[in-house]
Amino acid sequence: MKETNSIVVPVDFLETSDKLIEYAVYMAGKLSAVTHFIHVVHFYESNAMLGLPYAQECEDRLLANAEERMANLVADNSERSTGCTGEVVIGDPVDEITAFAKAKNSDLIIISTHGAKGLEKILLGSVTKRVLKRAHCPVLVMKPFKK
Repeated sequence: MKETNSIVVPVDFLETSDKLIEYAVYMAGKLSAVTHFIHVVHFYESNAMLGLPYAQECEDRLLANAEERMANLVADNSERSTGCTGEVVIGDPVDEITAFAKAKNSDLIIISTHGAKGLEKILLGSVTKRVLKRAHCPVLVMKPFKK
């Protein structure tokens, strides 16, 4: 069995991210692995099609906010997870997460579910499910809603 040296952790900075981060850093410590956090900013094409003058400004603010939060995340966890890194990228979440994991030569992806149900799940699909299908390495799915 291959040793786990590199773990990729996609974060969305929603309310359940703290549980995912805590769990992933704990697992990385147990496995003596490096943690690589990634946040994917997904801009919808309809924003550009509208041609609204403030759309680019809004996107710039979203990106700057994500980069600031990622810098804080890495700083907060650098002691507990030696060599931990973080990156913010723009694109399709599934494509970017799987490409990032491959580029980092990741041995494991730890990702959480959002618990989408009904129409939301049908319309949006599940990023976690699609990452699970396309990843080059094992994927550990965490359910952050369980107490």
